[in-house]
Amino acid sequence: MASSAASPGILYACVAHATTILSEHTAPSTTTTNTTTASSLASLILPKINHSTPQKLTYTHDRLFVHLISDSPSGSSSSNNDPSSEPSSSSSLVYLCVSQAELGRRIPFAFLLDLKKKFLSAHPSSSTNFQSLPAYGSASFNTTLKSMITTYNSSPPGDALANARKEIDTVKDIMTENIERVLERGERIDLLVDKTDRLGGSARDFRIRSRGLRRKMWWN
Repeated sequence: MASSAASPGILYACVAHATTILSEHTAPSTTTTNTTTASSLASLILPKINHSTPQKLTYTHDRLFVHLISDSPSGSSSSNNDPSSEPSSSSSLVYLCVSQAELGRRIPFAFLLDLKKKFLSAHPSSSTNFQSLPAYGSASFNTTLKSMITTYNSSPPGDALANARKEIDTVKDIMTENIERVLERGERIDLLVDKTDRLGGSARDFRIRSRGLRRKMWWN
């Protein structure tokens, strides 16, 4: 069992419509700087997301990773008859979490896929006008979000990890791109972006470069 003094893997998570946060939760942590930075990064990144097509992205900032899944109003919805398919809101929804770099990407994206499924189950796109919801208009979902973070930081569900691995293994083309001035006030972060709206793929590792620092993330 991990020491209670250790910071959790997933530090923060939220669901937003475009730049409006609908539900969020910050995990308890002994590292105040990490938790403060985590929630701040979310607010800075949301305005930068392009909703023209559905996306799965990972941003890096120091030792924190910001993972997200974004829907698109023009995106095609998955079949409701296929329980294994990824649902779509056909709206500008964003499912985002901030984690420690050491956690990698598989667990965070398993979390996000599960989060997306649970949120759209609680807020069906057929009967919810997401654009009309005010800030924290889905605060009733906070309890679910808190429970999910606790679960994924202790023992992630095996079926969720298996589904995430499927997503990872279906990617054909992944591009790693450095971009300048993504955030406000000139902060610099790296962007890992896939061109096929899938994770992982034939490449089994991603190289993340930031000011000469290289790290390799392995799917395992």
